Amino acid sequence: MKIVIIGAGEIGYDLASVLSSEKHDVTVLDREKECLNKVSDSLDVLTIEGNATSVKDLVKTDVAEADILISVTSIDEVNMISGMIGKRLGAKMVIARIRSDEFSDDNAPLTPSDLGIDVMIHPELSAAQEIAQLLKRSSASDVINLAEDRMQLIGIRLEPDSPLIGKSLNEYSALHSDVTFRVVAIGRRGRTIIPNGSVKLQKYDQMFVLAKTENIPFIIETTGKKEMELNSVMIAGGSAMGAMIARILCADPSKNWSIKLIEPDYDTAEELAIELKEVMVLNGNPTDPDLLATEGISDMDAFIAVTDDEESNIISCLMAKHLEVKKTVALVSKPDFIPLAQTIGLDAVINKKVAASNEIHRYVRRGRVISVTELRGIKAEVIELQANEGSKITNKPIKKLRLPDGCVIGGVLCDGSVEIATGATEVKANDRVMIFCVPSAIDKVTKLFQ
Repeated sequence: MKIVIIGAGEIGYDLASVLSSEKHDVTVLDREKECLNKVSDSLDVLTIEGNATSVKDLVKTDVAEADILISVTSIDEVNMISGMIGKRLGAKMVIARIRSDEFSDDNAPLTPSDLGIDVMIHPELSAAQEIAQLLKRSSASDVINLAEDRMQLIGIRLEPDSPLIGKSLNEYSALHSDVTFRVVAIGRRGRTIIPNGSVKLQKYDQMFVLAKTENIPFIIETTGKKEMELNSVMIAGGSAMGAMIARILCADPSKNWSIKLIEPDYDTAEELAIELKEVMVLNGNPTDPDLLATEGISDMDAFIAVTDDEESNIISCLMAKHLEVKKTVALVSKPDFIPLAQTIGLDAVINKKVAASNEIHRYVRRGRVISVTELRGIKAEVIELQANEGSKITNKPIKKLRLPDGCVIGGVLCDGSVEIATGATEVKANDRVMIFCVPSAIDKVTKLFQ
């Protein structure tokens, strides 16, 4: 597939890395030579220096032959104009990063399709929604909704006193045979394990478990952790994402959250205070330990750090954890920081690039692929696929299928009912199947559904 990426920033680089590793024909356009050099030095892609809003420069990228044009610069207007031009020049699908809410509003005078944009992505909003979801599962480091929210995949870090330490997955399953669940992946000291029943759990394992949504609280309890009621939240950083998190929590019909938000810019803080009547907005440095202590960080149930300085996000979350805040979430952008943050004791980390990549991947692997989600901290992905009539995956018990190495079937959605997969489960045509696999197995497993 020929893919043109406009913008060689963090998100553009991450997408180019993932898509080129999957053997797509990738071209990256940017006006900054330094960003392009970083891309060309480490990735097998074509780079072109040029202006994203120039017809002449877009023609150089062969955009007319592109299956997908992805515009992810940091400026909404540039993404919109380059998307419009690309569509007129012949790009089959246009995906653009648009952060302004004005174009997603139901009453917007212009819609993305009016501008020639097929898919509008908003990584910051996706990440903000994920953080809000994490606050509802206080013990989990990851929460992914699947099968129309009827199943959930949760990530849980096993503490040294967990009753599961030293037990095999077969033993774990036998202990709780009245509930069906599946351990689909384990992150262990930088390694990714797609486990079988004989694998034994160790302390500090990051365990990913799939179960029906109503059974998730019980699964968390089996690990030795307890779901805690979170009511008070402090948000460090009133940037776009910090404000979005506050808006999502204020609109939550199930709970009346107590929220404090700290923003260093006076004008921005004043605007947020006027808009968010239910939020206590403070003007100050959100990484200042004295300010955090004065404003009662030790009395908070959750602390969320989403400033532009990721090192400060990690440090302030560590301080919050030291003061026994129940849940800490840090925004990070460097992939290397994700496993590190969890190793040193943070409850969860969020990465905007992963959110963008997850959104875009569904369209790159379109067809029978319903969704693709990358698991943070380990090299594995969750793919939701629909089985074709007569495909190799159908009409055989899972235990008789020749699945590629590094791949496991977790669950099946059939005619509105959900089933956690066992060896006897059979996939039928048009069933939706949740697959967990390492990146190298994705293409092989996708072919089984064709």
